[in-house]
This record gives sequence, structure tokens and C-alpha cells, in this order.
Amino acid sequence: MKTILITGASSGLGKAIGEYLFHKGHNVFGTSRNPEKVTNSLFPLLALDLNKPETIAHCVEKVMSISGRIDVLVNNAGVGILGPLEEIPTDELRNHFETNLFGPIEVMKAVIPHMRGQRSGHIINITSIAGYMGLPFRGAYSASKGALELLTEAIRMEVKAFGIEVCNLAPGEFATDIASRRYYTPLSPASPYAEVYGRTIDLVNQHVDSGDDPIVVAHEIEKIMNTANPNVHYKVGPFLSKFSIVLKRILPDKRYEKILMKHYKL
Repeated sequence: MKTILITGASSGLGKAIGEYLFHKGHNVFGTSRNPEKVTNSLFPLLALDLNKPETIAHCVEKVMSISGRIDVLVNNAGVGILGPLEEIPTDELRNHFETNLFGPIEVMKAVIPHMRGQRSGHIINITSIAGYMGLPFRGAYSASKGALELLTEAIRMEVKAFGIEVCNLAPGEFATDIASRRYYTPLSPASPYAEVYGRTIDLVNQHVDSGDDPIVVAHEIEKIMNTANPNVHYKVGPFLSKFSIVLKRILPDKRYEKILMKHYKL
């Protein structure tokens, strides 16, 4: 049995991962900004807001006081954002990076000293296949997840000597409630992007609705946490999502750009 801390576990991927590992007999702790509003969780939910470092420190200390160790951190909590870069309020951009990049960094900073003390631990940062490419109207999201990918590559080398293994897991489209929690730049009829942005909203949400079962991600998490020397990067999701990364590596930049523009009907 391992003690597992999963951020953002009140819904979506985090909830699916937590429930699966709970049924496997692990000691699972999840987090939520408002755990008191969640009444159907199978595992304990602790208060944690990625934009409030004091809640991160308190949450980690609470898990340590109960279990005495943290074997696995699944840095899953995050938010989506959609809109033309020109029209996304700068405050929303900053808030997005605070949540998707600086938040996970703070959680790692809080957990690593405990893992170093026990000379073991797995940190799995949930990024996104969107983080491997700049996507139209999703540029801020792509950038935040891409930054977390690169940061993970760096910190992985820094902490390996302490027995801590760090890796990325990049999901593609999965059927979750992320669309209802994503920030959308208001769709204004007066915007020069109105038509194409409106189509993109519909297209992105259709991909989520028809996405894979989140249990696939939970299975991958279980494999990683039971691997003594995990890889740097893992991708999970529909074939075309994963294949898009391969295409980006082998095609000339402009050729790949044309494929994306055709897909988004730009």
C-alpha cells in the first residue's frame, strides 16, 4: 500500500485516478479548493488552492501527520483557458500560469523535502498533449503545460540522487467536465475572431465529449508509480492525439502548421 496525494481530485481525471487507486487498496488523499462541497468522495479530500501557498503547505503537513509519508504525488490540478490571445485579459493569463505552472511547482517544493527524508518517492506531473504544440485559441494552455513539461525534465535530474523519480504524463482528450470549468474569453460578435473562435469552442468541446474513458489515465498512473526507473515522458489518449506529436517532430514547421490550420478551419 502506498500513500498517494492527488491534487484536483474532486472531479475529472483526478477523481478517476483517486477512485481507481483507492479500490486497489492504496492510501489515497485528494485535494479540492472547496472539499466541504463534495459529498460523494470515496477518499479524504483536503483543502488546497494552487494560488494560495499556505494551503499547499498545510495540506502536505496534514497528509504527513496522518500517514507519516507521501509515496506518490500526482500533480493533476489545473485549469483550461480558451480565446484569442489578443483578447484574453492579461490578469486571466497571469492567473492561468499561477494555477497551471507555479501551483504545481509549489506543491513539489512542499513534498520533495519529505520524499528526500524517506529516500524515495514518485512525482507525476499531469501535463497535456497540447503542451507539445502551439494550438490556435489555446496558446496560453499549450504554453503553461509545455512549460511544466520542460520544468519536469530539469527537476527530475536535480532530485534523482535523493531517490525521487519525477516524470510527465500528457493526456489527450478524455471525457471529463473540464469544458464546464474552463475560462472562455467572451465571444463577441464584434470581434474579428468571432467566427473562427466560435467554431473552435464547439470543436474543442466536441473532442472532450467524445474523449476516452479517464480510467485509461488511472491505469497509466498505476504503471508509472510501480516503475523503479520511469521514463521522462508518457502520453496517453486517442491514437491521433499521440500521433500529432510524432508528426510535429518529422514534418517541416510550415507543413505541420497547415495541418493544424486545416483541422481548425482557419
